[in-house]
Amino acid sequence: MATNSYGSLCDDFYIDMYVNTELDLPTERDTILTFFDRIQRQFPTMGRFSRRDNGEYCLEEDQASGQYRWVSLEVDRLGSGAVNPPLIEEVHNQNKLVLDLVPYMLGVTPLDVDSLDLTYAMDFDCSGNHDEVIAEALFGSSAFGWLLELPHARPIVCSPALVFSLAEDDHTQARVSIESKTSLYEPGEKEPARDEAITLSLTVRQYPKPNERFDPAISLERQVQIVEELMSERILRHFVQPLTEAIAQRRSS
Repeated sequence: MATNSYGSLCDDFYIDMYVNTELDLPTERDTILTFFDRIQRQFPTMGRFSRRDNGEYCLEEDQASGQYRWVSLEVDRLGSGAVNPPLIEEVHNQNKLVLDLVPYMLGVTPLDVDSLDLTYAMDFDCSGNHDEVIAEALFGSSAFGWLLELPHARPIVCSPALVFSLAEDDHTQARVSIESKTSLYEPGEKEPARDEAITLSLTVRQYPKPNERFDPAISLERQVQIVEELMSERILRHFVQPLTEAIAQRRSS
């Protein structure tokens, strides 16, 4: 099994999978409890079950250690994933189990799937101004970077994102985003202190093709391969490395 090598490059690492459905998911008490009970039988340490204010149901492990699994059920979205998993393959096996269960336990057939998302996300603790760190790390001498060469110019909103197609028919798409947690504030106000993390995420989304039956399990395997290739060939070198270097420079100055 592959160890979580990404965890050594950031402060927190996440893997999320979401099945987005066309129709609303079941809300019957017995159906929901039976589904989550089946998950818990496979993963006995997932013992925290809750219903949140927005109506979402969630089963998860204790978060105290900073490493935990979770499965969630929303109105039209089913989620599964883990935070700081020691073994990446275990998360994918968990997600595959969820995909195997949903057809006969929740009635989610391939016809009902709007899209399937797989996300790798990384948090980088940063106590400084996130917008400035992101601009410094990623824009450099780009067109946006040259704007910041103007007198008194500095970034105050910088959370770039790009969605791009990975197939000619646009049914396979990827989204890369960098989220700043530094809030925009009005002139004259004191800039808020932040000790939160900059979040870098990569999502590969697969839409079912109209001329063939969608197989979520097969699609997930392919999406895992795509995400891993993008991480190794693009994200680590062109996003993670510049971000960590910019944050390190801020800490040492």
